[in-house]
Amino acid sequence: MHELAVTQDILEISLKAAQEQGASRIRAIRLSIGPFCGIVPECIQIYLDVLAKGTAAEGAKIEATLLPLRVRCRDCGRESEISRTHIACPSCGSLRLERLSGREFTVESLEVD
Repeated sequence: MHELAVTQDILEISLKAAQEQGASRIRAIRLSIGPFCGIVPECIQIYLDVLAKGTAAEGAKIEATLLPLRVRCRDCGRESEISRTHIACPSCGSLRLERLSGREFTVESLEVD
């Protein structure tokens, strides 16, 4: 249910930005989401469909870009991207990894009229 509060914030940020730009309608809200931020884009869309009724964001679509998970190996020192299902260093196979990214969650841009 935390997506409800997050969606309220996204809507507020988006409506304010659209108003500042003199836009009358928001067609799309583009998000950047890290694999460990705990946000499900489909849930955001469902809540947005309800919360945006009667606003400039009514009918807006959520477009989410999933960001890569970046790590630094504590054994070989290399930085690389890994998936959540393969958590070993691609260079040396070590599991001693330092997470460099993964919790990001940002409203990147809006498509407006």
